[in-house]
Amino acid sequence: GVTRLLLTRIPFFKEIIVSSFCCDSCSWSNTEIQSAGRIQEQGVRYALAVTSRQDMNREVVKTDCASARIPELDFEIPAFSQKGVLTTIEGIIDRAVAGLEQDQPARRETDKEVARKIDEFIGKLRQLKEVSSPFTFVSARRGAALAGEGEDSSLRAPVLQVLDDPSGNSFVENPRAPQRDEALVVTHYRRSPEQCALLGLQVDTRPPDTAEDLRDEVLQFNTNCPECNAPASTNMKLVQIPHFKEVIIMATNCDSCGHRTNEVKSGGAIEPQGTRITLRITDPSDMTRDILKSETCSVEIPELEFELGMGALGGKFTTLEGLLKDIRELVEKNPFTLGDSSTPSRTGKLQEFLGKLQDVKGKAQAHFIMDDPAGNSYLQNVYAPEEDPELSVQRYERTFEQNEELGLNDMRTEGYEPPAASGR
Repeated sequence: GVTRLLLTRIPFFKEIIVSSFCCDSCSWSNTEIQSAGRIQEQGVRYALAVTSRQDMNREVVKTDCASARIPELDFEIPAFSQKGVLTTIEGIIDRAVAGLEQDQPARRETDKEVARKIDEFIGKLRQLKEVSSPFTFVSARRGAALAGEGEDSSLRAPVLQVLDDPSGNSFVENPRAPQRDEALVVTHYRRSPEQCALLGLQVDTRPPDTAEDLRDEVLQFNTNCPECNAPASTNMKLVQIPHFKEVIIMATNCDSCGHRTNEVKSGGAIEPQGTRITLRITDPSDMTRDILKSETCSVEIPELEFELGMGALGGKFTTLEGLLKDIRELVEKNPFTLGDSSTPSRTGKLQEFLGKLQDVKGKAQAHFIMDDPAGNSYLQNVYAPEEDPELSVQRYERTFEQNEELGLNDMRTEGYEPPAASGR
């Protein structure tokens, strides 16, 4: 025979693979569906209230791992007992009837009582297709809520759960999409460890680590814009820099005036020693090196006789080119070099400096020095974990003045232990 495959997309759902097989010799045919996507983050449960024959024509995607149950009839189609199929509500019932009728001739010969009970059950299934009275496709847990409380039980409709799929890849059509369908209830739920094992997923039984959650999550808190004081939000993310340490990146974006700013805070303590990082810029590719400049770091370029003091530009996590761009903008916006307060000689020196700074970014060789007494700055080593021939990192003992600027001289961590209990 011939098997045909079609990759198609169901509107308001996802992509699936439809396969169809047909045999010219015996005219046997079969259709199956497979999900073209991954297993979803949560399982899905569909509950449908059937009130007319049109509802029986709703399209249904039932995957291999989806189960269908009729709690009132005490009937269940277990997971992995059928191949995935693209069908309708009526098609699910027809498939169940066909499966029950398959061995009925043999049962009538061997056990007439069992065959008679199955025939009665098949008749009940076929009555559902006629929709002589409304019935509801829901889960057993939701049945009581939808059937109503305090009503006569004889007036309650049969309860049937169409699909319960822990993989989240099954689907029941909403003919009113994208509008809400009052007759269809979709519930997403977290898979149990047993369901994860059934799908072949690894179950992590370890208790959640709060620190790990923070690494994968962007935190947001409300603040005011530093420019226009309008309400704004600040995003904060904990990031691990390879071969260094953790840092906290904070970014603020104001929708009112368009002001944007970002800042970096060290995620650890002050290091026991200061750090002096020297990079010899020899190639334009050095401009792409990542840089973490803390608030306590000063920058120096000896060839340009330029020094940027501690606290200027704040904390930055950028590239070498990005930091030089920020330095250029800082120099250009100096109020003493603009407008009426500027002099021709000062303006000329400024333009000369900016030209030399531009040459450093492109062709001129220079030394870029970062001196951080707190030891919380970083310059990327492109040869890591091997040594970088153009990069040197020197650690040194802080002076009294540097400890004073960091507030360490007056910091006391001893003597806070609780007094030992006396033996009285």
